Amino acid sequence: MDDQPKFRGAGGTQGGLGEFLAGLAMAVAGGYLLTNQVSVTSGFWRLGGYNAFGLSLVPLIIGIGLLFFNGRSVVGWLLTLAGTVIILAGIITNLDIYFRETSLFNTVVMLVLLAGGIGLVARSLRSHSKSSTAGN
Repeated sequence: MDDQPKFRGAGGTQGGLGEFLAGLAMAVAGGYLLTNQVSVTSGFWRLGGYNAFGLSLVPLIIGIGLLFFNGRSVVGWLLTLAGTVIILAGIITNLDIYFRETSLFNTVVMLVLLAGGIGLVARSLRSHSKSSTAGN
């Protein structure tokens, strides 16, 4: 009779499904509220006083050209990959991120929701025993 599969909760452990869903909802709400308070702007990509974004496209364009000529070109793939990494790194390094003004209460609520939700999700992945030790 024990051949039937038992219901498994979050992470394949016994129980914890309710904790997982509540924690996920809390973490998503806290993360949304926190990221909603953040403003992101970008600066100029300068090198020696000149706009340097066009210069960062050179390895990417040469790499793509080599790949159109020979799709198995290792140098073409390396230049394309390096050009992509240079562009992404340049975009990320030129971002200015600001936390908008808010009340301390709102900040605490956002952080408690996020940290509490992550904690509940992590707790739900642990195995829950059926026996209770509260009476001992």
